[in-house]
Order: sequence, then structure tokens, then C-alpha cells
Amino acid sequence: MPSLTVKLYSVFYKYHLRQQLHRLSQPDGSGSDPFGITSRPEEPIVPANPSFQNGVATKDIHVDPLSSLSLRIFLPDSVLGSPESSADRRDSVAYGGYSPPPPTKAKRSRKLPVVLQFHGGGFVGGSNASAANDAFCRRMARLCDAVVVAVGYRLAPESRYPAAFEDGLKVLNWLGKQANLASLRNVRSVRANRRIFDSFGESMAEPWLAAHGDPSRCVLLGVSSGANIADYVARKAVKAGKLLDPIKVVAQVLMYPFFAGNIPTKSEIKLSNSYFYDKAMCSLAWKLFLPEKEFDLDHPAANPLVSGTELDLKHMTPTLTVVAEHDLMRDRAIGYSEELRRANVDAPLLDYKDGVHEFATLDVLLHTPQALACAEDIAIWVKKYISLRGHEFSY
Repeated sequence: MPSLTVKLYSVFYKYHLRQQLHRLSQPDGSGSDPFGITSRPEEPIVPANPSFQNGVATKDIHVDPLSSLSLRIFLPDSVLGSPESSADRRDSVAYGGYSPPPPTKAKRSRKLPVVLQFHGGGFVGGSNASAANDAFCRRMARLCDAVVVAVGYRLAPESRYPAAFEDGLKVLNWLGKQANLASLRNVRSVRANRRIFDSFGESMAEPWLAAHGDPSRCVLLGVSSGANIADYVARKAVKAGKLLDPIKVVAQVLMYPFFAGNIPTKSEIKLSNSYFYDKAMCSLAWKLFLPEKEFDLDHPAANPLVSGTELDLKHMTPTLTVVAEHDLMRDRAIGYSEELRRANVDAPLLDYKDGVHEFATLDVLLHTPQALACAEDIAIWVKKYISLRGHEFSY
């Protein structure tokens, strides 16, 4: 059973979450907001820090002039290489930020895989810059030795479905554009000091990704509602195929996905009043996210196995699914993982005894042995697909 600390924290967490959901469900006359918001005022936010601290540097960028969509990039200090780069490491801290070296034939920057991360929060809360998400992404950047790009997608009810899903796909396409800009940047004349601009004449290639991101090794990592977004993006990536080149989504990780459906599962009945998230709060979150006249828990955004799914699962990306013993959503995640395996997809399942929903990503649980073990387990599996020495998956 979960510890007494977890049980007590769950009571307070559910109380505040219930208050938030009911407040958001009250009509305020503001209507929909296309620009949207990516965090709530009560969410503790950690500022980005471009200096390497605890092995990771971070920066925030706004990628869409028409919405609040934003990204936080996590860069591990392994990009600085071996001991001969220690002077660069000191300089990066002393001058308050890391600047990648200009591309030259003599010295190439170290390329790392890219992990595209989507935070949880039931589509109505959470943030890519929250204290918990920042700490979790730092951990994954170090363990996976990868550039982690945390997506600040638009939240409901200000921006209902499909806003968050469109934001996820927009970021994947943005990464592709960045990769193309970077390839131009690498072949330009350094002496001429030319700059590569986008179609708006404003944005250069993002320097951290240009210097250190390897778009051919892209992994999607979704937490709770973020797992729904990750799965949607993976499906679109499979459907697009080579149209996404040079981006290749080689794997995805779904951590306790926020799946639902009209016919209740055994876990939804048995754990309807489970820790941190109960069935009533989940239903209210879905009502706030789905279009007001289209509320249906068998909506494709909620139920990945709904009849008429456009993608044949046999073509799906390799998928690691994480579930917890005391999570009401576990049965649907297990069912989806089983269907992927039936379609001969590499889709292992990690089931954590005594775990609760978001046991590896909530701030109060982030530093527990179980959370640390989960992060390490994920990194071990992910490296199977991102290692340059291992076999790689391609469409």
C-alpha cells in the first residue's frame, strides 16, 4: 500500500484540484482564447537557467507568434565533451549561459538524440516550466544523455481540443524546420557570417538544437494527459512517414496515460476514488477539454482503441507504457499496450507495485526510490532506440 505520507498528500492534492476544476468549469463570459495560456497562476514556476547547473542548462523559447505555445530546452553538459572542454564549461557558467561553437570542419559539436516531452495535468493544468516538470526533465536529460524539449502546450478550457494536440504536432514540424535550417547553417561560409532566417525573416536556427540535436533520433515522452498528446503525435508521424525527414520518431514512452472510455474498466470501478485523481475529477477534466457539444469518453482523444481508428497499429512506433498499481487508469493503458503487442509492435509494460498516478513525476514523489527507478528503467529502454551503436527503428 502507498505510504501514510502519500495518502495524506493525496487528500490535500485532490481538495485543491477539485477546487480548481470547479472554478474552471464556471462560465466567466470570456469564451475561447486562441492565443491561450500554458500555466496556471498557482503553479510554481522555475525560471530557465542557461548556465550548467547540476549537469543541465535550460532556456525558454516562444515558437508560435499566433499562440502561447512555448518550449523549454534541457541541454546536458555531456555536449561539452571530455576534460579538454573543461575551460568551455567554466566559461559557460562564468558568462551566464552556454553558447555552442560555430560550425567548422575541424571540430564538430556532439550530436544528441531529442526527447520531446509533454507534461501532465489533465489538459487543464501543469506546465513545462513547473518545478516538478523541470526537475523531471533534467533527470531524463542526464539519464538518456539527450536534449529534452518540454512542450508548453495550450491548456483547456481556454483552448479546448484539438489545441493541445495541434500544438504537439506543430512542435514536431518545428523541429523538422530547425533541422533543415541547421543543415544550411552547417554548410554556409563561416567567413561570410551569413544568418539563416525563416519565412518571417525573424528566427534563426535555434543554436542549441542546431549544434547538438540529432533529429533522426527523436523520442516522444508523455506524462498522463501528455501521453495522449504523445500518442497522437506518434500516429501522425507514422502516417507522414518520409514527409517528416529529417525527423524520425524512433520510440515513445507513455507514462500512466490519461485514457478513458464510456464502458468502465475493472480498475475504474475498483479505484474510482483512488489517490490523487478520482473518476469524478477525471470526467470533469475531460468535459473541460473536449468541445462542449462533443463530450464523449469514447472520443479518439480519450480512447485510442475506439473503433474506426485511422492507423493500423502494426505500423505504430515502439511504445513503452508505464502503469501504477493504484491508478484507476491502469487497465486502459494495459489494454492499449496489449493491442500493440498483438500487432507485433515492441511495446513492453512497466507495472509498479504500490504506485499511484504520477508516482514518478509529482513534486512530492519525484525523489522517492520508486521514481528514480522508473526514470532509470525508461532510460534503459529508450537507449535501445537512440544509441548510435544499437539497432535503430525507422519507417
